[in-house]
Amino acid sequence: MHPTPYLFFNGQCRQALTRYAEIFGTQIEDLMPASDMPPEFPVPDDRKDWVMHAQLRIGEGVIMASDNLMGESATMDGASVMLSYPTVDEARAVFDALAEGGEITMAFEPTFWAAGFGTLRDRFGVRWMIGTDEAPAQ
Repeated sequence: MHPTPYLFFNGQCRQALTRYAEIFGTQIEDLMPASDMPPEFPVPDDRKDWVMHAQLRIGEGVIMASDNLMGESATMDGASVMLSYPTVDEARAVFDALAEGGEITMAFEPTFWAAGFGTLRDRFGVRWMIGTDEAPAQ
């Protein structure tokens, strides 16, 4: 069993996953547009180009996502997506890319538990925790 984060957006799912695919060097998989919903699940006309479901693989994990087709999603304050990289350089590069247009909530820097760690909310409202497996300097 592997926990799988499922992210909800308010019309920005395709844009967010496209950006994440660029950052993580992967491809969006299984993108299902809302226009493909069956008739018994009507979608408002202004949301037909939104995403019903999509996913992308990051390393050995998967992130799934969709737009909230029936209402507006609240901000994602109760959870963060945590990614840990083998080296500080890899972690910092991902942190910096995700931070573009977003808000850094804890600068990426050495901590007492890791050689590098930081937190941010990206431009799409998703909270991220990015760290490294490298031990801190003694």
